[in-house]
Amino acid sequence: MREFDFELALCAHLEREGRLVSRQLGGHVHGRRVLDTVVVEPGPEFDERAAITADRIPTAAIESDVGPGRARYWKDAFDCHPDRAERAVELAVERGFFERERRGGRTYVRQTARYPDWIGGLLAVENKPDLGRPGDLEAQLRTDVSLALADRVVLATASYVTGAHLNRIPDAVGVWRFDPETETREVVREPTPLPTDGPGVELLDERPTRTDVRVVTAAEKARARRALAERAYAKGWRSFDYPACARCDPGGDGRPRCAWKARDVLASAECGPDCEGYQAATPPEVDGDALRADRTPWIPDPDGRRRRQSGLDRFG
Repeated sequence: MREFDFELALCAHLEREGRLVSRQLGGHVHGRRVLDTVVVEPGPEFDERAAITADRIPTAAIESDVGPGRARYWKDAFDCHPDRAERAVELAVERGFFERERRGGRTYVRQTARYPDWIGGLLAVENKPDLGRPGDLEAQLRTDVSLALADRVVLATASYVTGAHLNRIPDAVGVWRFDPETETREVVREPTPLPTDGPGVELLDERPTRTDVRVVTAAEKARARRALAERAYAKGWRSFDYPACARCDPGGDGRPRCAWKARDVLASAECGPDCEGYQAATPPEVDGDALRADRTPWIPDPDGRRRRQSGLDRFG
């Protein structure tokens, strides 16, 4: 069982439960950790977030001193490099989180809506279908637990899980045994909630004679959690290309299934004239947004919260 196939099958399974699922996202503050699968649990104001935009709201725009009340001169509202601030304004306006107007040659902005408390929880899943080839699994999971960026951490595997396996990973990590063929999931061990509100310790590098770590403040972690949730909300899990091959036959969940290989395929790495089963064709058209919207509370094209639809972007 390859990790790519396993990961897509698990994402499709979790999405069928109505969860907001994404994959391959940075789960670090100062390090280089990439989380295989991220699940965002909707919070109390999720509907307000969904109504603003289907895209990511820029961190700089969220953290700025721009509010939904009186419009502010944009340069006075940001505590970051002007280029980053200008880009954040452009994206926030484009995505419906800011509206802007021109006064006396200056650009003023305001929020179309207060940024809501929409994140109910974050679940990080490390996919390791074959525990006989663990790689850096132990160090990765220790990093996830000590940093506590996600509320819960789970190891998902297709292997039979023994006591020896459980002893090699942190006690706080939950364990799922998942069969991608039948899409059945057995909870071997429930995850322990992590202290996400406080500081954390991030593993940066580990060598035989030295381990480099860095303390992460509660404020840094809160910022990283929000950014992670925003990326997950916007990206989803269908962030792959479909092969330009007649053998590609996506199922009802939109996975890039190859009929000749009888499995999901990574188009960029294993599809093309070098494959014996290759039959050149136009890539299949799959409406991933429609699939996601049908299975989860994510809204692909919300009405937005702009209060005034005319005159906001006329620059004199």
